[in-house]
Amino acid sequence: MRKIPDKNVMLFKSCLVSGEYPGVESSTKYLFDKLGIEYIVDDRQSCCTGLGHYSDVFDQLSTTVIGGRNFHIAKKTQHTNIAMMCATCYAIHKKVAKLLNEKDEVRDRVNEIYEEVNLSEMKYIPGSIDPSNNIFHVVELLFNKKDEIAKNVKKDLSKFRIATHHACHYCKVQYEDTIEGFRDPKILDELVNSCGLETVPWYDHKRATCGAGFRQRFVNRDLSLKVTTDKLLSLKDEKIDILVHMCPNCQMQFDRYQNFIGEDLNIDFNIFHLNIAQFIALVTGGDPYKVVGIQTHTVPIEPLIEKIEEFSSKEKVKELDSELAKQN
Repeated sequence: MRKIPDKNVMLFKSCLVSGEYPGVESSTKYLFDKLGIEYIVDDRQSCCTGLGHYSDVFDQLSTTVIGGRNFHIAKKTQHTNIAMMCATCYAIHKKVAKLLNEKDEVRDRVNEIYEEVNLSEMKYIPGSIDPSNNIFHVVELLFNKKDEIAKNVKKDLSKFRIATHHACHYCKVQYEDTIEGFRDPKILDELVNSCGLETVPWYDHKRATCGAGFRQRFVNRDLSLKVTTDKLLSLKDEKIDILVHMCPNCQMQFDRYQNFIGEDLNIDFNIFHLNIAQFIALVTGGDPYKVVGIQTHTVPIEPLIEKIEEFSSKEKVKELDSELAKQN
């Protein structure tokens, strides 16, 4: 059983999170602070190269050299538990760690490159970063704090139908360390449950990808959007109000394209998209704009916030009426 850390954590910045949904990062920091997870963010880190790597722009050697540099920063700051907000960053770095630990020829070539550019201090020593015990997805650290999350719930979202979308680069690429299953993944469902809420446990296409496929979004657009459409239609059939994500690329595919697909099909999907960190931050009282960052979403989240406040107000009135009835 892997030990999930709550200290010496380097929160790894994601290019898609920073560029598309910065509220995912601010929500994660908000939760880490609230849940007592000790962490740093280091601006010296590099991108994982994921978008370029899976589009054949960065080869594996270049990606491994950059990953090794990120590991050096983690070691130098004594925060070797690296937590990823993006499933692609997670999969990329787990593979890099495996290559550097297990493939002597790869490690030797990477170390030679560091020497050639006068960065010999970055030389990788086998075992410095363990792919299973030092590299995590943020959801795993949150999963480890489920009991604490339950104690901090302030908003009731029980009136909404909630479903989850698990990232393929967490469940299908480096799946041997996946928590709560990879064939029928449930880690996001368990986290939603920790907020006192139920999810729709199964829906058609639940295990399907988002359709983005990195380059597929651009070079095979019709096929990409067909996959996204099939899943949105399935969610519509289930009357889903909120889809919870764990990868910014997936969230971008659904959130940015939902209205476009809806207009093409003449369908109002009315599905709100939130990363799991945003979702839990919202439920535990995080400010919708300053923490959750709803202003960056294409599908407006304001109607959801209004409904939550409306339900909360009605519940408060019921509680007051009940108290008055007891007094009389």
